[in-house]
Amino acid sequence: MTSLPGPVKANITAQGEGQAFAPVISGNVFHGPVILRSDLNHRVIPNGSPPFTAVRHTSARCTSQRQRDYTDDSTNLKDSLKAEYERILDGNSLTGHRRYLNEVYTELYIVENETGGVIQGHEVRQMETFSSRSAGADVPVRCNDIFKVRAGGLRRNRKVLTMGIAGVGKTVSVNKFILDWAEGKENKDIVFVFPLPFRELNLRKDENLSLMELLQKCLPGSTEFDSLPLGDGKVLFIFDGLDECRFHLNFKDSHKLKDVNKRASVSLIITNLIKRNLLPNALVWITSRPAAAHLIPRDHIDQVTEVRGFNDKQKEEYISRYCGTDLASTILAHIKKSRSLYIMCHIPVFCWISATALQTLSQDRNPKTPTTLTGMYVRFLVQQANQMKNKYHGSPQEIILKLAELAFCQLEKGNLIFYKEDLEVCGIDVNGGSVYSGLCTQIFKMEKRSSERMVFSFVHLSVQEALAAIHVLYIHRSYKRNVFIQNLKAECKWWFRHSSYKLHKAAIQSALQSENGHLDLFLRFLLGLSVESNKSSLEELLPGLWTACKSVGKTIDYIKTKIRLSESSERTYNLFHCLSELEDDSIISEVQSFLKSGDLSMKDLSSTQWSALVFVLLMSDETQEVFELKKYRESDDGLRRLLPVVRNTKNALLDSCHITEASCGSLASVLRSNSTYLVKLDLSNNDLQDSGVELLSEGLKSSHCKLKILKLSGCMVTKEGCSFLALALSSNPSHLRELDLSYNHPGQSGKRELYERLEEPHFKLQILNFDHSGEKRIKPGLGKYACELTLDPDTAHANLSVSDEDRTVKWSKENPPSPDHPARFDTWSQVLCRESLSGRCYWEVQWSEMGVHIGVTYKGICRKGAGKECWLGQNHQSWSLDCTKMNYTARHNGVKTVISAAGRCSYKIGVYLDWAAGRLSFYDVSSNTRKQKLTHLYTFTATFTEPLYTGFLVIDSTVTLCKVV
Repeated sequence: MTSLPGPVKANITAQGEGQAFAPVISGNVFHGPVILRSDLNHRVIPNGSPPFTAVRHTSARCTSQRQRDYTDDSTNLKDSLKAEYERILDGNSLTGHRRYLNEVYTELYIVENETGGVIQGHEVRQMETFSSRSAGADVPVRCNDIFKVRAGGLRRNRKVLTMGIAGVGKTVSVNKFILDWAEGKENKDIVFVFPLPFRELNLRKDENLSLMELLQKCLPGSTEFDSLPLGDGKVLFIFDGLDECRFHLNFKDSHKLKDVNKRASVSLIITNLIKRNLLPNALVWITSRPAAAHLIPRDHIDQVTEVRGFNDKQKEEYISRYCGTDLASTILAHIKKSRSLYIMCHIPVFCWISATALQTLSQDRNPKTPTTLTGMYVRFLVQQANQMKNKYHGSPQEIILKLAELAFCQLEKGNLIFYKEDLEVCGIDVNGGSVYSGLCTQIFKMEKRSSERMVFSFVHLSVQEALAAIHVLYIHRSYKRNVFIQNLKAECKWWFRHSSYKLHKAAIQSALQSENGHLDLFLRFLLGLSVESNKSSLEELLPGLWTACKSVGKTIDYIKTKIRLSESSERTYNLFHCLSELEDDSIISEVQSFLKSGDLSMKDLSSTQWSALVFVLLMSDETQEVFELKKYRESDDGLRRLLPVVRNTKNALLDSCHITEASCGSLASVLRSNSTYLVKLDLSNNDLQDSGVELLSEGLKSSHCKLKILKLSGCMVTKEGCSFLALALSSNPSHLRELDLSYNHPGQSGKRELYERLEEPHFKLQILNFDHSGEKRIKPGLGKYACELTLDPDTAHANLSVSDEDRTVKWSKENPPSPDHPARFDTWSQVLCRESLSGRCYWEVQWSEMGVHIGVTYKGICRKGAGKECWLGQNHQSWSLDCTKMNYTARHNGVKTVISAAGRCSYKIGVYLDWAAGRLSFYDVSSNTRKQKLTHLYTFTATFTEPLYTGFLVIDSTVTLCKVV
């Protein structure tokens, strides 16, 4: 059989079906006879072939007829999809209650790019660890806008991958997209939308079908398609649930499939659609959990989006819809008491579970109200079991135990969907009444696909994990077995020496050995089932299952030991959650008390306390937006320990923290990570040097780096460091908007290299700062900001004499009278310097005898009188440090803070002003034979509104402005 080639002009006369003839085609001659037949619409189709789409009609009548056919087919498809998608299941697909999707749908938070995509690790654990949901650097996108035509009539996105963890709302978003299209509300330019979930495609994986046959089999009752429009974006294929794919997608296969009527494997059809060999103008939408997203090579994807579930406003809206406004406020107040529970409500399914479990919550305190994750899930299961009693004549406990066995067996295998034979292994009769019970309609889903084969799953992975934990506890309590023991000898030993502690220990070891943490949440549930607060709910769910666990204390001690010995703090996060499920928050409380005291920088933390600190900071809303390292530990070691927090924040402020080249490699690894939110990195005032900038630039080159603002002010960068940055920008020009290189020494060549990037249109760089540059900036420490100051004799009190080229002031009662001057202090023995201060300035002061008050003030400070308005540090216009042998006292506006000087008074003070940042810092300056050492004493933070002047209050002392070397 010969097919018609390309778009050609043809003059074909059909002489009746089955007649042979020699068609004459302008510019092309077919050799040999072609057998043709006519379909009902008088379209010419090769005899013996399935309906196809390869013919382009030149006849206006044929084109018009085809358009009418497409309209009819599209209308039929829309009617069919509307009937299927207008309601959402509130239970299983056969007997569960169905609610109108438009009535219950709450808009989900979806962003462009996989800025928070979880590639490895347990998804719920990652949701808790990396839970930032505010807009920040994210680009929100409406689900219905993903395939919209952009400005200029261009459709940028043809192939879109949408990621999101289990239960976050991917499928619901797809359903709403389909429904809005079917109802004619959105995306009207798309003629056909074909939903092809992988659950359905799995059942066809061994068949050879053409694309047209696949559509007809997977979309029964809609219409029989015989052709598809070839225009730009007229057809959309939706492949939902890539993570559930049970066949191999081979994108390296060189076999090209271009004919929609040619039969091939389902895998080959899908890969050729994505590779644009088949229907190159079609739109393709794939959804996936992050762990499976790598199955589609990124060079075949135009846009990645991520469903983040509910933001705070959306979760409140959902609970209000579900429970009513009055009860919703009570439920939300209770959930907010637990940071972990509130974060998990970002997942719509967990939001529903929480609302269901807490529906009985009243304004009065309820002692049975769950406060832990385990308590919430057990309460939820109890409520479902109670509903089951009226619908199922058997024992609710019986079906719960069978589902629990199924949950554990399939969790071990890593399966999230199951079939009839999987259920039968666990004694569940698919044909009986148990799977249609009230319990199953809420926690267990059944779907009948077009093949009539049943597909089963739990409503969420966490429900499967909770039931799996119940199964393990049941086997332990009823049969004295430990499911984690695999050999007969160990099992026999266990029989005689079994205990809850040994079960917990084995479970903890198994969870820690898991590379992707797939047992993390299961472990939390298993441990949580042992605590007294869950006793009544567990007894109500499965009478006789709960018994007092006397070894909970040993389990807690074992977990703390594991935390202490862990080399990677990231592997310990779930252990802190486990302690919380066991209602032991001692380590966390200890660290939180350190944080509240503001004394953390001076604490010598143990490895356990460091891990706890990282955990606390990761769970904090504040650090997810802005993380300031100087609040915790100003050193390379502090940064190394807190690096996971840097990865999780949007704005990392690491300035003035004594960071060196040693940390730049680690920071580069953060920038290369595909799971960072990091958009601003401030490394100002750290001696990174060019070698550190070179290491950092390796991270800037990565396509995963989304950094928009980079501050390297005062980092000892020369023209060589500028070259490294210029090369990095050339490799990744799409993100960085602002680069601050002030207070460095780039030289003309270094400036020129980066200015060239600023001028090129495809670079996003908009702001480039080289202010205050010069050779003197290549000094270590604060010396690079040294300024020359002189005293102003016109401001000096009568008892003060200024000498040594206006650099020294001495107090004396015997001074000769000074001429009166409007700027002179007449009561307080104070003096100001001539030079105004802004930007970054550093100076040093030597003092002797009784002491000195060293401060800065606005020029307008009062000079006449004995009131506080004239006294440095005692009013809103000035800040000061009072220095004596015994202690230092920081003062501002009448508020004072005393700092002990015992053992560190060197009679020399360094003062550093960062005017723009609003920081004024004082240091004790000590010297030895090797180098000068600065010990931080105190830092004022303020918003300075005008230039400042340094000043001194001197009594029985001599004060000298030192020359900073």
